[in-house]
Amino acid sequence: MIKIENLHIQLGGFDLHDINLHVAENDFFMLMGPSGAGKTILLEAIAGLVPVKSGRIKVAGQDITRLPPEKRGISIVYQDYALFPHLTVANNIRYGLRFQKIEKNERDQRLHQLLASLNLQHLANRSPETLSGGEQQRVAMARALIVKPRVLLLDEPLSALDPSLREEFRLLLKQLQQQTMATILMVTHDFAEALALGHRGAIINSGKIEQSGRMEELFQRPQSTMVANFVGMKNLFAVTISGEDAWVENLQIQLGHSRGDGQGFIAIRPEDIVLSTGQLQSSMRNCFQGRIKQVISQGFYYEVHVNVDTISFCALVTKGALLEMELGEGEDVYLFFKSTAIHTF
Repeated sequence: MIKIENLHIQLGGFDLHDINLHVAENDFFMLMGPSGAGKTILLEAIAGLVPVKSGRIKVAGQDITRLPPEKRGISIVYQDYALFPHLTVANNIRYGLRFQKIEKNERDQRLHQLLASLNLQHLANRSPETLSGGEQQRVAMARALIVKPRVLLLDEPLSALDPSLREEFRLLLKQLQQQTMATILMVTHDFAEALALGHRGAIINSGKIEQSGRMEELFQRPQSTMVANFVGMKNLFAVTISGEDAWVENLQIQLGHSRGDGQGFIAIRPEDIVLSTGQLQSSMRNCFQGRIKQVISQGFYYEVHVNVDTISFCALVTKGALLEMELGEGEDVYLFFKSTAIHTF
């Protein structure tokens, strides 16, 4: 559906370069990356809001690189919603139809359908300034959808919502995609959103795509240290590989199968490391004794940093497990992980 070929954008002092990306029809595609990586600029280039220096953007096989925004069949929703304060909710939603030659009956029908599906009927004559953040979000989504776009671009649409509303809107986004069959490209910083909504995704850094693919590939099989760090592979080590073993300084880690010989990296997700106050009867090949250096609260879980000789590992545990095992700084523990939990690159 969306095909980006060798895209290059210069905007002020920022370069977006060599962007090649494919988003399949009806896909829910997640675009992730650190702040300043170029995510919003890429969305705005697809929407026709920033100029392209070179390269091509195609939608459904049509080259839209030089088309004006209103001719592209694309809608964009920003994180601040960008509603018009002088227009009512209904007129904000209708605004997207100003460039389309549609009969009044069809316009009214689309409006009533969206007001009903997004539970906005009782707000139709209200001003956006009187709405909650969640209500403004629904209005912005309705305005984007009323034109029946081929592509819907979402720039961190849930970031301004209270945590209690985010789960509700994740479900809403899923339902809207199923109902409209639109192809959705969404920018997010939230990994939970990315995994809950996304089919495929890409990670962009410093104006360049680092990796793209299925969501589980991005999170479990990063292809660079940048991606590994970004997706939370907190256990990332430069290693010397010899057959089935990887050496981190003097620490021998069993890989489970031969990886040849040479230099490389291994990465282990912290949730794949098991902690115990004693030895376990386990099939996990890697077991090390260490000492807890630091315990950091992350809300619903804790990061436990364990030193094994000079190597520091990070594991995740629940509050209940932390209290049950009486884990604290300076305590000796055992850590275990499967060879299948090790990603090498």
